[in-house]
Amino acid sequence: MSDEQIDHDLVILGGGPAGLTAGLYAARSKLDVVLLEKGATGGQVLNTDWVDNYPGFPEGISGFDLADKMAAQAARFALTTVMKPVQSMDLSGEVKKLFLESGDTLTCRSLIIATGARPSYLNVPGEKELQAKGVSYCATCDGPFYRNLEIAVVGGGNTAVQEAMHLTKFAAKVYVIHRRDELRATRILQELAFANEKIEFVWNSQVAEILGDKEVTGARLVTKDGQESTLPIQGIFILVGIQPNNETLPLDQLEMEDGFIVTDREMRTNIPGVMAAGDICSKNVRQISNAVGEGAVATLSVEHYLLGG
Repeated sequence: MSDEQIDHDLVILGGGPAGLTAGLYAARSKLDVVLLEKGATGGQVLNTDWVDNYPGFPEGISGFDLADKMAAQAARFALTTVMKPVQSMDLSGEVKKLFLESGDTLTCRSLIIATGARPSYLNVPGEKELQAKGVSYCATCDGPFYRNLEIAVVGGGNTAVQEAMHLTKFAAKVYVIHRRDELRATRILQELAFANEKIEFVWNSQVAEILGDKEVTGARLVTKDGQESTLPIQGIFILVGIQPNNETLPLDQLEMEDGFIVTDREMRTNIPGVMAAGDICSKNVRQISNAVGEGAVATLSVEHYLLGG
């Protein structure tokens, strides 16, 4: 081991479900650990009005309350959480170095990156105001709330088309709004979607505004030639991609795929001693439950690494 000063055995970067679970496991195992978070702990869960599919809460639970319970459980084992944003880092050596915005440098033997991701937004009027009131970014999370209603999906890639088909299990009608006249999804997905009688495609159109006061009531659409129309709907799923929160990561040192971190099944990255968990990882499924599982596995991998494994 290097003779350099080392502040902690483990630093966890990010306080969403993956980071909090990693912190819970680490603190409970008596590791010298600190969790760094730039804002409030909870991550995207804080923006989720209601969580119906997390085990252990048969009646469901608000996103805020779920995040609060996760943080409280980690705190019970004395997890140290520090609200200090990271500016950059160097993971090339045996000792990992995190350079904070405050000008301080934090060193550690191991690191778990759980910085998460964020949905791509349309950035149109009404979108922000009606989030969790009919505007959603996850069909798997929120689809059951729209039983027998008419809703819309924005996007034309694989995720948008797959989610549109998933939503037909609940909704009476699903409009797929796409800015082009053909989909980007794979041919087999297109064929399945075109054959689904509950799905109707709205081509060459973009959402200019999401309408509603206390809840979504419609969307104002604009075509390529400037024609406007109003589509009456009770919900809208914006599925135009996700953005990894990788701005502070050393992208030249980590193995990445489309901006997300590549890991093995034990959540190890290509750098010894550096693990990743949650939505920052390159994967297909991003749910609270698998983020939690990945956080636990990441800490167990850290313990194995610190023991010389």
